[in-house]
Amino acid sequence: MRLSRHFIPVMKESPADAQIVSHKLMLRAGLIRQTAAGIYAWLPLGYRVLRKIEQIVREEQDRAGAVELLMPTIQSADLWRQSGRYDDYGAEMLRIKDRHEREILFGPTAEEVITAIFRDSAKSYRDLPRTLYNIQWKFRDEVRPRFGVMRGREFLMKDAYSFDMDEAGARHSYNRMFVAYLNTYARMGLRAIPMQADTGPIGGDLSHEFIVLAPTGESEVFYHSNWEKPAELSAVDFDDVDGLQKIVSGYTADYAATDEKRDEAAEAAIGADLRQSRGVEVGHIFYFGTKYSAPMGLKVQGPDGGEVIPHMGSYGIGVSRLMGAIIEASHDDNGIIWPEAVAPYKVGIINMRADDAKCTAAADDLYAKLNAAGVEVLYDDRDERGGAKFATMDLIGLPWQVVIGPKGLERGVVELKNRKSGEKVELAIEDALARLTA
Repeated sequence: MRLSRHFIPVMKESPADAQIVSHKLMLRAGLIRQTAAGIYAWLPLGYRVLRKIEQIVREEQDRAGAVELLMPTIQSADLWRQSGRYDDYGAEMLRIKDRHEREILFGPTAEEVITAIFRDSAKSYRDLPRTLYNIQWKFRDEVRPRFGVMRGREFLMKDAYSFDMDEAGARHSYNRMFVAYLNTYARMGLRAIPMQADTGPIGGDLSHEFIVLAPTGESEVFYHSNWEKPAELSAVDFDDVDGLQKIVSGYTADYAATDEKRDEAAEAAIGADLRQSRGVEVGHIFYFGTKYSAPMGLKVQGPDGGEVIPHMGSYGIGVSRLMGAIIEASHDDNGIIWPEAVAPYKVGIINMRADDAKCTAAADDLYAKLNAAGVEVLYDDRDERGGAKFATMDLIGLPWQVVIGPKGLERGVVELKNRKSGEKVELAIEDALARLTA
């Protein structure tokens, strides 16, 4: 895409009401714009990143054996009354009446909807186990929305729900999601630490939050220094019960706790390897047994002909929130540093002299060849000063920059810059093309 035809409304200064780095940079880089308190429009550059995050989440859910569906944003209050949560959930739920005075709500989560769907379809033990997931917009009426997409009112969320015949099966489903989450974050270049958590209004007795370390995070966290090692993908057979449990046990062996869950005795034993930081929650998983299936009448016929109430779990990832978390974890004074897997474009071409025929011809040719090779490229072909172009590219944070100027072309080279390391090398155009398409 040519920048002269794109819509990327960058800002030189941070808005006064933006308090944390990710909020400031998302506004300055033209990723989002606020339309109401805690509600944002996703502009073209931000929407490209959002879709890439969503796709990684989807691929890892599919790999773990979950099946995607799409549930509505508007839900019936009657379903929530069946589970007993309608009056308990609190003011965060946006309650509405339609023209017929029927009570409905903008879903903050979807346990009731998915339980009703499965209840009306599953009849036998042969229909279990199943894990279903949904990537959909949610709404929670935060009393004080702040920090941009980190604590907005409307947000994109992946929520999955497992149905199993008994607790053992449900814990296996829980472990599948646990490992799928670790792989999801690792693919995005994030080190997410699973920490035991309170279950809150979701309920249940087994829960983990996944926390990304960030100085401006909302939670204070304490952890073993081993968690500072780079994240790695777990190669796993998701049907291997013992293998999955071994991975989960390995990841939970090192101490990690939010302020609410601290164990002072364990921390004393860790000694000098104890670390303290702040973190951003990017995922939360729960096992809650029959909390929803029992009151909502979900029963299936067991192998002996008797009735069985399935055990359930739910598993959430804040897809839109992840964008803010990635920026909090990966930026510098000049702007965002996108991990390549989620970057809106892989390469930015900077034509230093749009009024120079040789520069423009070389930039146009490289742009065409990168596009033909399937490389996502943003071409700054604007008639602007070089300094403004450099500032824009650093701000929006594409992994690679190719700088084409008249002096370099005289020597037969262009400059290739890695945004993360800052390393710059001069290469022949064909060599730069080979490296970017490797």
